[in-house]
Amino acid sequence: MQRHSAEVIREYGPFPGIDCVHGVSFDGRSIWLATGETLTTLDPDSGHTGRAVDAAATAGTAFDGQHLFQIAGKRIQRIDPETGDVLATIPSPSGEDDSGLAWAEGTLWVGQHHGRKIIQVDPSTGEVLRTLESNRMVTGVTWVDGELWHGTWENGESDVRRIDPHTGEVQQSLDLPGDTGVSGLESDGADRFFCGGGPSGRLRAIRRRRSGMSDLPASSEGAGRPVRESRHPAPRCVAPHDATGSVLPPACISRRTGYGRHLAHAVVASAACYSQRLRRNRYSMPATSASMTPSSRK
Repeated sequence: MQRHSAEVIREYGPFPGIDCVHGVSFDGRSIWLATGETLTTLDPDSGHTGRAVDAAATAGTAFDGQHLFQIAGKRIQRIDPETGDVLATIPSPSGEDDSGLAWAEGTLWVGQHHGRKIIQVDPSTGEVLRTLESNRMVTGVTWVDGELWHGTWENGESDVRRIDPHTGEVQQSLDLPGDTGVSGLESDGADRFFCGGGPSGRLRAIRRRRSGMSDLPASSEGAGRPVRESRHPAPRCVAPHDATGSVLPPACISRRTGYGRHLAHAVVASAACYSQRLRRNRYSMPATSASMTPSSRK
């Protein structure tokens, strides 16, 4: 197993009126915080909270590309994120012991806290499809690039770990600092995990370590400051997270997350930039360079 210290790249909060962060999800634009009696949006760039919908939100949260799924005591509710209306309900697989929640491959993955399990269930019927054992109390659950990750928080120690989705074997662990814990857990579809801070009322972003990454010394440039993320990141399939690693086609991405528009804008901007560069080189190069290929013009 690979074990590393987690790199905390940003901390959000505390937030007005929010005493505890139970669950965390991401819809491709906004982070959703389960705060007990509401689901509240958070802009990951500005760090400002936005609108809130009334909902029982006492544990994990997931997003399937259209609806939110929320653990509420002994049930899991499918919720319209625009209105907060409960559209459907299934029994939770562990009663009131359910903690984390994730969506992948058309199914829900439910963390069982004291039971130390992750349970795959049918979102329509609640039927249990698979059960994975853990050696620590499970908090948040998320999928990214075909990898299953979950948070733990026990005896004052917390980590985010990648496990084999078939056997439950721990393959990688990111250890959080001793004074922090992970309640909810969500991936942004790339290299950030959003970690709920439970009763601290905070949210932390930590860097996901991809397989094969080496331990490089941190640069002093920008030390102590949060990493700036682009307002319009490169398009990627964020919700639902596909456990097979399959990427949804652009039309589906546009319909589900709005990222198709970003893709179109990026293509147009890239073409315009390249065209401008060619014109600049054409007028700045001497006549003898007219036959040079674009790739040779630096």
